[in-house]
Amino acid sequence: MVEIINKINDFLWGAPSLILLVGTGLFLTIILKGMPFRKLFYAMKLAFVPDKEDSSAEGDVSNFKALMTSLAGMIGNGNIAGIATAITLGGPGALFWMWVVGLLGMATKYSEALLAQIYRVKNENGEYSSGPMYYIERGIGKKWKPLAAAFAIFAAIAALGTGNGVQSNTIADVMDNSFHVTGWVTGIILVVLTALIIFGGLKRISNVAGVFVPFLALLYIVGALLVLVINYDQILPAFELIFTHAFTPVSAAGGFTGFVVSQAIQQGVSKGIFSNEAGLGTVALIAGNAKTTHPVKQGLVAMTGVFIVTIIICTMTGLVLIITGFWDPSGGLISGVEHNPNLEAGALTSAAFGSVLGVLGEYIVSVSVIFFGFSTIIGWYVYGAKCFEYLFGLKYISLYGVIYLACTYLGSVADLSLMWTIANLTNGLMIIPNLIGLLLLYKVIKRETEKFFANPVEKNQLS
Repeated sequence: MVEIINKINDFLWGAPSLILLVGTGLFLTIILKGMPFRKLFYAMKLAFVPDKEDSSAEGDVSNFKALMTSLAGMIGNGNIAGIATAITLGGPGALFWMWVVGLLGMATKYSEALLAQIYRVKNENGEYSSGPMYYIERGIGKKWKPLAAAFAIFAAIAALGTGNGVQSNTIADVMDNSFHVTGWVTGIILVVLTALIIFGGLKRISNVAGVFVPFLALLYIVGALLVLVINYDQILPAFELIFTHAFTPVSAAGGFTGFVVSQAIQQGVSKGIFSNEAGLGTVALIAGNAKTTHPVKQGLVAMTGVFIVTIIICTMTGLVLIITGFWDPSGGLISGVEHNPNLEAGALTSAAFGSVLGVLGEYIVSVSVIFFGFSTIIGWYVYGAKCFEYLFGLKYISLYGVIYLACTYLGSVADLSLMWTIANLTNGLMIIPNLIGLLLLYKVIKRETEKFFANPVEKNQLS
Protein backbone atom coordinates (compact mmCIF):
# COMPACT_ATOMS: atom_id res chain seq x y z
CA MET A 1 0.00 0.00 0.00
CA VAL A 2 2.84 2.39 0.86
CA GLU A 3 4.46 1.70 -2.50
CA ILE A 4 1.20 2.48 -4.34
CA ILE A 5 0.66 5.69 -2.36
CA ASN A 6 4.26 6.76 -3.00
CA LYS A 7 3.75 6.35 -6.76
CA ILE A 8 0.61 8.48 -6.58
CA ASN A 9 2.53 11.07 -4.54
CA ASP A 10 5.32 11.14 -7.12
CA PHE A 11 2.72 12.03 -9.74
CA LEU A 12 0.78 14.51 -7.58
CA TRP A 13 3.92 16.36 -6.52
CA GLY A 14 5.67 15.89 -9.87
CA ALA A 15 6.14 18.32 -12.74
CA PRO A 16 2.48 18.45 -13.94
CA SER A 17 1.09 19.48 -10.54
CA LEU A 18 3.90 21.92 -9.79
CA ILE A 19 3.43 23.52 -13.22
CA LEU A 20 -0.32 23.75 -12.55
CA LEU A 21 0.27 25.43 -9.17
CA VAL A 22 2.81 27.91 -10.51
CA GLY A 23 0.73 28.41 -13.65
CA THR A 24 -2.37 29.24 -11.61
CA GLY A 25 -0.40 31.78 -9.57
CA LEU A 26 1.00 33.32 -12.75
CA PHE A 27 -2.44 33.42 -14.41
CA LEU A 28 -4.04 35.11 -11.38
CA THR A 29 -1.14 37.57 -11.11
CA ILE A 30 -1.65 38.52 -14.78
CA ILE A 31 -5.45 38.98 -14.58
CA LEU A 32 -4.94 41.08 -11.44
CA LYS A 33 -2.36 43.15 -13.36
CA GLY A 34 0.33 42.60 -10.73
CA MET A 35 -1.88 43.99 -7.97
CA PRO A 36 -0.32 41.81 -5.19
CA PHE A 37 3.05 43.52 -5.81
CA ARG A 38 1.65 47.03 -6.29
CA LYS A 39 -0.51 46.93 -3.16
CA LEU A 40 1.78 44.99 -0.82
CA PHE A 41 2.45 47.94 1.51
CA TYR A 42 -1.26 48.73 1.72
CA ALA A 43 -1.90 45.05 2.49
CA MET A 44 0.68 45.15 5.30
CA LYS A 45 -1.02 48.24 6.72
CA LEU A 46 -4.39 46.47 6.70
CA ALA A 47 -2.87 43.45 8.43
CA PHE A 48 -1.04 45.20 11.25
CA VAL A 49 -2.79 48.57 11.75
CA PRO A 50 -6.32 48.20 13.20
CA ASP A 51 -9.09 49.65 11.00
CA LYS A 52 -12.04 51.07 12.96
CA GLU A 53 -14.43 50.34 10.10
CA ASP A 54 -13.34 46.71 9.92
CA SER A 55 -13.63 46.22 13.68
CA SER A 56 -17.36 46.98 13.53
CA ALA A 57 -17.99 44.83 10.43
CA GLU A 58 -19.61 41.39 10.48
CA GLY A 59 -17.32 38.52 11.38
CA ASP A 60 -15.92 36.53 14.28
CA VAL A 61 -12.29 37.70 14.61
CA SER A 62 -10.18 40.68 13.54
CA ASN A 63 -8.12 40.79 10.33
CA PHE A 64 -4.96 40.48 12.41
CA LYS A 65 -6.16 37.45 14.38
CA ALA A 66 -7.38 35.75 11.21
CA LEU A 67 -3.93 36.28 9.70
CA MET A 68 -2.19 35.00 12.84
CA THR A 69 -4.40 31.89 12.91
CA SER A 70 -3.54 31.28 9.27
CA LEU A 71 0.15 31.82 9.99
CA ALA A 72 -0.12 29.41 12.92
CA GLY A 73 -0.92 26.73 10.36
CA MET A 74 1.67 27.96 7.83
CA ILE A 75 4.66 28.65 10.08
CA GLY A 76 5.58 25.06 10.79
CA ASN A 77 8.64 22.89 10.64
CA GLY A 78 8.60 23.17 6.86
CA ASN A 79 10.15 26.62 7.36
CA ILE A 80 13.08 25.04 9.22
CA ALA A 81 13.40 21.45 8.03
CA GLY A 82 11.83 21.98 4.60
CA ILE A 83 14.22 24.76 3.60
CA ALA A 84 17.23 22.73 4.71
CA THR A 85 16.01 19.82 2.59
CA ALA A 86 15.41 22.07 -0.43
CA ILE A 87 18.90 23.60 -0.34
CA THR A 88 20.78 20.37 0.37
CA LEU A 89 18.96 18.59 -2.49
CA GLY A 90 18.75 21.49 -4.93
CA GLY A 91 21.63 23.80 -4.02
CA PRO A 92 21.52 27.55 -3.20
CA GLY A 93 19.54 28.24 -6.39
CA ALA A 94 16.52 26.50 -4.85
CA LEU A 95 16.00 29.58 -2.70
CA PHE A 96 15.56 31.76 -5.80
CA TRP A 97 12.81 29.50 -7.15
CA MET A 98 11.22 29.50 -3.72
CA TRP A 99 11.00 33.29 -3.98
CA VAL A 100 9.42 32.99 -7.42
CA VAL A 101 6.72 30.58 -6.26
CA GLY A 102 6.17 32.70 -3.13
CA LEU A 103 5.65 35.92 -5.09
CA LEU A 104 3.27 34.19 -7.52
CA GLY A 105 1.57 32.47 -4.59
CA MET A 106 0.52 35.85 -3.21
CA ALA A 107 -2.10 36.11 -5.99
CA THR A 108 -3.32 32.60 -5.22
CA LYS A 109 -3.68 33.30 -1.49
CA TYR A 110 -5.38 36.61 -2.22
CA SER A 111 -7.91 34.88 -4.45
CA GLU A 112 -8.61 32.10 -1.94
CA ALA A 113 -9.34 34.58 0.88
CA LEU A 114 -11.39 36.86 -1.37
CA LEU A 115 -13.66 34.00 -2.46
CA ALA A 116 -13.87 32.77 1.14
CA GLN A 117 -15.38 36.10 2.17
CA ILE A 118 -17.76 36.29 -0.79
CA TYR A 119 -19.21 32.80 -0.37
CA ARG A 120 -19.05 32.38 3.42
CA VAL A 121 -22.14 31.19 5.33
CA LYS A 122 -23.33 31.39 8.93
CA ASN A 123 -23.54 28.12 10.84
CA GLU A 124 -25.95 27.09 13.61
CA ASN A 125 -23.82 28.83 16.26
CA GLY A 126 -23.95 32.14 14.39
CA GLU A 127 -20.29 31.89 13.35
CA TYR A 128 -19.09 32.08 9.77
CA SER A 129 -17.96 29.02 7.84
CA SER A 130 -15.88 29.31 4.68
CA GLY A 131 -13.43 27.47 2.49
CA PRO A 132 -12.94 26.03 -0.98
CA MET A 133 -15.91 23.68 -0.46
CA TYR A 134 -18.22 26.69 -0.10
CA TYR A 135 -16.93 28.68 -3.05
CA ILE A 136 -16.95 25.56 -5.21
CA GLU A 137 -20.55 24.65 -4.30
CA ARG A 138 -22.03 28.16 -4.03
CA GLY A 139 -19.86 29.88 -6.65
CA ILE A 140 -19.68 27.32 -9.44
CA GLY A 141 -22.95 25.51 -8.73
CA LYS A 142 -24.64 22.71 -6.77
CA LYS A 143 -23.66 20.12 -9.36
CA TRP A 144 -20.06 20.63 -8.25
CA LYS A 145 -20.84 19.58 -4.66
CA PRO A 146 -19.02 16.21 -5.00
CA LEU A 147 -15.84 18.16 -5.78
CA ALA A 148 -16.46 20.40 -2.76
CA ALA A 149 -16.97 17.34 -0.56
CA ALA A 150 -13.77 15.80 -1.93
CA PHE A 151 -11.78 18.84 -0.82
CA ALA A 152 -13.35 18.68 2.66
CA ILE A 153 -12.50 14.97 3.01
CA PHE A 154 -8.91 15.42 1.86
CA ALA A 155 -8.35 18.45 4.11
CA ALA A 156 -9.91 16.83 7.21
CA ILE A 157 -7.56 13.85 6.80
CA ALA A 158 -4.55 16.05 5.96
CA ALA A 159 -5.13 18.00 9.18
CA LEU A 160 -4.75 14.78 11.19
CA GLY A 161 -1.46 13.97 9.49
CA THR A 162 0.35 17.01 8.06
CA GLY A 163 -0.98 19.48 10.58
CA ASN A 164 -0.98 17.26 13.63
CA GLY A 165 0.64 13.82 13.82
CA VAL A 166 3.84 14.65 11.96
CA GLN A 167 4.20 17.89 13.93
CA SER A 168 3.83 16.18 17.32
CA ASN A 169 6.30 13.54 16.14
CA THR A 170 8.88 16.24 15.30
CA ILE A 171 8.27 17.97 18.64
CA ALA A 172 8.71 14.67 20.51
CA ASP A 173 12.03 14.03 18.73
CA VAL A 174 13.34 17.48 19.67
CA MET A 175 12.14 17.17 23.27
CA ASP A 176 13.91 13.81 23.54
CA ASN A 177 17.16 14.86 21.85
CA SER A 178 17.49 18.35 23.35
CA PHE A 179 15.78 18.07 26.73
CA HIS A 180 15.69 14.29 27.35
CA VAL A 181 11.89 14.16 27.71
CA THR A 182 10.40 10.84 26.57
CA GLY A 183 7.80 10.72 23.81
CA TRP A 184 4.82 9.64 25.90
CA VAL A 185 5.38 12.52 28.33
CA THR A 186 5.57 14.99 25.45
CA GLY A 187 2.41 13.43 24.01
CA ILE A 188 0.43 13.93 27.21
CA ILE A 189 1.61 17.55 27.54
CA LEU A 190 0.66 18.29 23.92
CA VAL A 191 -2.77 16.68 24.30
CA VAL A 192 -3.57 18.72 27.42
CA LEU A 193 -2.38 22.03 25.95
CA THR A 194 -4.07 21.39 22.61
CA ALA A 195 -7.37 20.43 24.29
CA LEU A 196 -7.36 23.58 26.43
CA ILE A 197 -7.04 25.71 23.31
CA ILE A 198 -9.14 23.97 20.64
CA PHE A 199 -12.15 23.28 22.85
CA GLY A 200 -12.28 26.98 23.64
CA GLY A 201 -13.52 27.62 20.11
CA LEU A 202 -12.22 29.79 17.27
CA LYS A 203 -11.96 32.95 19.36
CA ARG A 204 -9.68 31.29 21.92
CA ILE A 205 -7.57 29.77 19.15
CA SER A 206 -7.25 33.15 17.41
CA ASN A 207 -6.43 34.89 20.72
CA VAL A 208 -3.65 32.41 21.43
CA ALA A 209 -2.36 32.68 17.85
CA GLY A 210 -2.42 36.49 18.08
CA VAL A 211 0.15 36.36 20.90
CA PHE A 212 1.92 33.11 20.14
CA VAL A 213 2.76 33.48 16.45
CA PRO A 214 4.40 36.94 16.53
CA PHE A 215 6.51 35.88 19.53
CA LEU A 216 7.82 32.65 18.03
CA ALA A 217 8.43 34.24 14.62
CA LEU A 218 10.36 37.09 16.28
CA LEU A 219 12.46 34.64 18.32
CA TYR A 220 13.52 32.75 15.22
CA ILE A 221 14.14 35.87 13.11
CA VAL A 222 16.30 37.44 15.85
CA GLY A 223 18.40 34.27 16.03
CA ALA A 224 18.85 34.24 12.26
CA LEU A 225 19.71 37.95 12.21
CA LEU A 226 22.43 37.37 14.81
CA VAL A 227 24.04 34.77 12.53
CA LEU A 228 23.78 37.12 9.54
CA VAL A 229 25.16 40.15 11.40
CA ILE A 230 28.13 38.18 12.74
CA ASN A 231 28.85 36.96 9.19
CA TYR A 232 27.80 40.16 7.39
CA ASP A 233 30.71 39.89 4.93
CA GLN A 234 29.25 36.62 3.60
CA ILE A 235 25.78 37.98 2.80
CA LEU A 236 26.60 39.30 -0.69
CA PRO A 237 28.51 36.12 -1.67
CA ALA A 238 25.52 34.11 -0.48
CA PHE A 239 23.14 36.08 -2.72
CA GLU A 240 25.60 35.65 -5.58
CA LEU A 241 25.46 31.88 -5.09
CA ILE A 242 21.64 31.96 -4.99
CA PHE A 243 21.26 33.89 -8.24
CA THR A 244 24.10 32.10 -10.02
CA HIS A 245 22.95 28.56 -9.23
CA ALA A 246 19.30 29.29 -9.96
CA PHE A 247 20.33 29.09 -13.63
CA THR A 248 23.67 27.24 -13.66
CA PRO A 249 24.58 23.88 -12.07
CA VAL A 250 26.79 23.52 -9.01
CA SER A 251 29.97 21.66 -9.97
CA ALA A 252 30.96 18.45 -8.25
CA ALA A 253 34.04 18.52 -6.01
CA GLY A 254 35.63 15.64 -4.14
CA GLY A 255 32.87 13.47 -2.71
CA PHE A 256 30.32 16.19 -3.47
CA THR A 257 28.14 15.27 -6.47
CA GLY A 258 26.92 18.78 -7.27
CA PHE A 259 23.46 19.96 -8.33
CA VAL A 260 21.76 20.47 -11.68
CA VAL A 261 19.40 23.37 -12.37
CA SER A 262 16.35 21.09 -12.58
CA GLN A 263 16.98 20.03 -8.97
CA ALA A 264 17.05 23.66 -7.86
CA ILE A 265 13.77 24.39 -9.63
CA GLN A 266 11.96 21.28 -8.40
CA GLN A 267 13.11 21.65 -4.78
CA GLY A 268 12.50 25.40 -4.68
CA VAL A 269 9.00 25.16 -6.14
CA SER A 270 7.82 22.13 -4.16
CA LYS A 271 9.22 23.25 -0.79
CA GLY A 272 8.04 26.81 -1.43
CA ILE A 273 4.48 25.62 -1.92
CA PHE A 274 4.80 23.32 1.10
CA SER A 275 5.93 26.21 3.31
CA ASN A 276 3.40 28.89 2.26
CA GLU A 277 0.46 26.58 1.36
CA ALA A 278 -0.54 28.74 -1.62
CA GLY A 279 -2.92 26.61 -3.67
CA LEU A 280 -3.90 24.24 -0.88
CA GLY A 281 -6.91 26.40 0.01
CA THR A 282 -6.20 26.38 3.75
CA VAL A 283 -6.29 30.15 4.16
CA ALA A 284 -9.88 30.18 2.84
CA LEU A 285 -10.93 28.04 5.81
CA ILE A 286 -10.24 30.90 8.25
CA ALA A 287 -10.43 34.03 6.06
CA GLY A 288 -14.24 33.96 6.03
CA ASN A 289 -14.30 34.53 9.80
CA ALA A 290 -12.48 37.87 9.56
CA LYS A 291 -14.24 41.15 10.24
CA THR A 292 -13.88 43.31 7.17
CA THR A 293 -15.88 45.87 5.21
CA HIS A 294 -14.91 44.33 1.86
CA PRO A 295 -13.75 40.86 0.74
CA VAL A 296 -10.81 42.39 -1.13
CA LYS A 297 -9.39 43.71 2.13
CA GLN A 298 -9.23 40.26 3.66
CA GLY A 299 -7.68 38.93 0.46
CA LEU A 300 -4.94 41.54 0.77
CA VAL A 301 -4.35 40.68 4.43
CA ALA A 302 -4.16 36.95 3.65
CA MET A 303 -1.58 37.37 0.90
CA THR A 304 0.84 39.04 3.33
CA GLY A 305 1.16 35.65 5.02
CA VAL A 306 2.95 34.26 1.95
CA PHE A 307 5.35 37.21 1.96
CA ILE A 308 6.09 36.80 5.68
CA VAL A 309 6.65 33.04 5.50
CA THR A 310 8.51 32.69 2.18
CA ILE A 311 10.27 36.00 1.61
CA ILE A 312 11.23 36.65 5.24
CA ILE A 313 11.37 33.47 7.35
CA CYS A 314 12.38 30.98 4.64
CA THR A 315 14.97 33.42 3.29
CA MET A 316 16.47 33.80 6.78
CA THR A 317 16.82 30.03 7.12
CA GLY A 318 18.29 29.68 3.63
CA LEU A 319 20.86 32.44 4.14
CA VAL A 320 22.02 30.95 7.44
CA LEU A 321 22.54 27.56 5.79
CA ILE A 322 24.41 29.07 2.84
CA ILE A 323 26.55 31.50 4.85
CA THR A 324 27.66 28.86 7.35
CA GLY A 325 28.40 26.41 4.54
CA PHE A 326 25.91 23.83 5.78
CA TRP A 327 24.12 23.70 2.42
CA ASP A 328 26.96 21.57 1.03
CA PRO A 329 26.78 17.89 2.10
CA SER A 330 30.55 17.57 1.66
CA GLY A 331 31.29 20.07 4.43
CA GLY A 332 30.77 23.58 3.16
CA LEU A 333 32.13 25.42 0.14
CA ILE A 334 31.96 28.99 1.51
CA SER A 335 33.28 29.00 5.05
CA GLY A 336 34.95 25.61 5.06
CA VAL A 337 32.96 24.56 8.12
CA GLU A 338 33.24 20.84 8.66
CA HIS A 339 30.07 19.09 9.71
CA ASN A 340 28.47 15.69 9.90
CA PRO A 341 27.33 14.81 6.36
CA ASN A 342 24.59 12.61 7.85
CA LEU A 343 22.77 15.61 9.27
CA GLU A 344 19.58 16.58 7.47
CA ALA A 345 16.43 18.69 7.72
CA GLY A 346 15.89 20.35 11.12
CA ALA A 347 19.06 18.88 12.62
CA LEU A 348 21.08 20.51 9.85
CA THR A 349 19.50 23.92 10.49
CA SER A 350 20.16 23.53 14.22
CA ALA A 351 23.82 22.70 13.54
CA ALA A 352 24.14 25.74 11.23
CA PHE A 353 22.85 28.08 13.94
CA GLY A 354 25.02 26.33 16.53
CA SER A 355 28.18 26.73 14.43
CA VAL A 356 27.91 30.51 14.93
CA LEU A 357 25.95 30.99 18.15
CA GLY A 358 27.03 27.86 19.99
CA VAL A 359 24.55 26.16 22.31
CA LEU A 360 22.33 29.27 22.21
CA GLY A 361 21.85 28.82 18.46
CA GLU A 362 20.94 25.16 18.80
CA TYR A 363 18.43 25.96 21.55
CA ILE A 364 16.86 28.75 19.45
CA VAL A 365 16.19 26.26 16.67
CA SER A 366 15.04 23.55 19.09
CA VAL A 367 12.60 25.88 20.83
CA SER A 368 11.44 27.24 17.46
CA VAL A 369 10.76 23.71 16.19
CA ILE A 370 8.66 23.02 19.29
CA PHE A 371 6.66 26.23 19.09
CA PHE A 372 6.36 26.20 15.30
CA GLY A 373 5.09 22.64 15.50
CA PHE A 374 2.59 23.42 18.24
CA SER A 375 1.27 26.48 16.41
CA THR A 376 0.74 24.29 13.36
CA ILE A 377 -1.22 21.78 15.44
CA ILE A 378 -3.71 24.37 16.69
CA GLY A 379 -3.89 26.15 13.33
CA TRP A 380 -4.63 23.00 11.37
CA TYR A 381 -7.31 21.98 13.87
CA VAL A 382 -9.32 24.96 12.62
CA TYR A 383 -8.90 23.74 9.05
CA GLY A 384 -9.88 20.16 9.82
CA ALA A 385 -12.83 21.14 12.01
CA LYS A 386 -14.23 23.47 9.33
CA CYS A 387 -14.10 20.65 6.78
CA PHE A 388 -15.62 18.13 9.21
CA GLU A 389 -18.41 20.63 9.91
CA TYR A 390 -19.13 20.92 6.18
CA LEU A 391 -19.37 17.13 5.85
CA PHE A 392 -21.28 16.21 9.02
CA GLY A 393 -22.52 19.43 10.65
CA LEU A 394 -21.70 20.95 14.04
CA LYS A 395 -23.34 18.10 15.94
CA TYR A 396 -20.29 15.85 15.59
CA ILE A 397 -17.55 18.45 15.75
CA SER A 398 -16.51 17.31 19.26
CA LEU A 399 -15.89 13.85 17.82
CA TYR A 400 -13.37 15.33 15.41
CA GLY A 401 -11.70 17.08 18.35
CA VAL A 402 -11.27 13.75 20.16
CA ILE A 403 -9.86 12.10 17.02
CA TYR A 404 -7.53 15.06 16.59
CA LEU A 405 -6.20 14.74 20.15
CA ALA A 406 -5.71 11.00 19.68
CA CYS A 407 -3.55 11.70 16.60
CA THR A 408 -1.60 14.27 18.62
CA TYR A 409 -0.65 11.60 21.15
CA LEU A 410 -0.03 8.86 18.59
CA GLY A 411 2.23 11.18 16.65
CA SER A 412 4.40 11.61 19.73
CA VAL A 413 5.02 7.90 20.28
CA ALA A 414 4.60 6.15 16.92
CA ASP A 415 6.63 5.68 13.75
CA LEU A 416 4.90 8.01 11.33
CA SER A 417 6.36 6.90 8.02
CA LEU A 418 2.92 5.76 6.80
CA MET A 419 1.21 8.89 8.17
CA TRP A 420 3.76 11.09 6.38
CA THR A 421 3.00 9.26 3.16
CA ILE A 422 -0.78 9.59 3.56
CA ALA A 423 -0.40 13.24 4.61
CA ASN A 424 1.54 14.04 1.43
CA LEU A 425 -1.15 12.27 -0.58
CA THR A 426 -4.07 14.18 0.96
CA ASN A 427 -2.17 17.48 0.67
CA GLY A 428 -1.65 16.85 -3.01
CA LEU A 429 -5.29 15.87 -3.49
CA MET A 430 -6.47 19.09 -1.79
CA ILE A 431 -4.85 21.13 -4.54
CA ILE A 432 -6.94 19.73 -7.40
CA PRO A 433 -10.46 20.81 -6.34
CA ASN A 434 -9.18 24.11 -4.98
CA LEU A 435 -7.39 25.12 -8.18
CA ILE A 436 -10.42 24.10 -10.24
CA GLY A 437 -12.52 26.42 -8.07
CA LEU A 438 -10.08 29.32 -8.43
CA LEU A 439 -9.74 28.99 -12.20
CA LEU A 440 -13.49 28.69 -12.82
CA LEU A 441 -14.19 31.70 -10.60
CA TYR A 442 -11.44 33.95 -11.99
CA LYS A 443 -14.01 36.38 -13.41
CA VAL A 444 -15.42 36.95 -9.91
CA ILE A 445 -11.88 37.53 -8.55
CA LYS A 446 -11.09 40.01 -11.33
CA ARG A 447 -14.44 41.85 -11.11
CA GLU A 448 -14.43 42.29 -7.32
CA THR A 449 -10.82 43.49 -7.33
CA GLU A 450 -11.41 46.05 -10.06
CA LYS A 451 -14.57 47.35 -8.37
CA PHE A 452 -12.77 47.81 -5.07
CA PHE A 453 -9.80 49.74 -6.44
CA ALA A 454 -12.03 51.85 -8.70
CA ASN A 455 -13.89 53.20 -5.65
CA PRO A 456 -12.81 56.85 -5.05
CA VAL A 457 -13.00 56.39 -1.25
CA GLU A 458 -10.58 53.47 -1.39
CA LYS A 459 -8.34 55.39 -3.78
CA ASN A 460 -8.00 58.13 -1.17
CA GLN A 461 -7.08 55.54 1.45
CA LEU A 462 -4.49 54.00 -0.86
CA SER A 463 -2.80 57.24 -1.84
